[in-house]
Amino acid sequence: MNVPQGNLLRKRVVTDLATPLSQALDASVTGYARLEPGDTLLLDAEGVGVITFEDGVPVVAYHSGADSGGADALADIAVAGPSRVALYELDGDALAQLHDADELRVPPGLPAERLAGDPALAERTREAAPASRAAEREREQDGLAAVEQFLDDGDRIADIRERARDQAATRAEEWGFDLPGT
Repeated sequence: MNVPQGNLLRKRVVTDLATPLSQALDASVTGYARLEPGDTLLLDAEGVGVITFEDGVPVVAYHSGADSGGADALADIAVAGPSRVALYELDGDALAQLHDADELRVPPGLPAERLAGDPALAERTREAAPASRAAEREREQDGLAAVEQFLDDGDRIADIRERARDQAATRAEEWGFDLPGT
């Protein structure tokens, strides 16, 4: 993914990615953030993340090391530890082609949830998203509702745990291991 060079607004090392996401939202930045996770800084690992913004609302995400886009890129960007973040301002027309790539798009609140674990920032971002992104917001909310509904179903979770225990016991027996308590 090639992003034209923008005007640098700020560059810093942060331990909480809510900070740059919130700054982009508060300043209604149209541009992008370049995120170098801590393992890239400290371990010479490969890959950086890029999140583009339109009026402060995330639109696309990409990770160069994994060559992944969208929600997959957020998973590749989300690592523990400090990240070097550079926030750039760029004309919206320069980002139009990237924003048309469906495989790179992310729902408005997803970066705040996945990268920062900040539900309040995610909700604020969803509210700031333009009406034209209502379908994305609805899909995101439907997905969250489905996860919440699943997590509230104690019987279903207990069933999954029981099946996992049975499978583990079967495998242990096949491989000749003794499980504690058997």
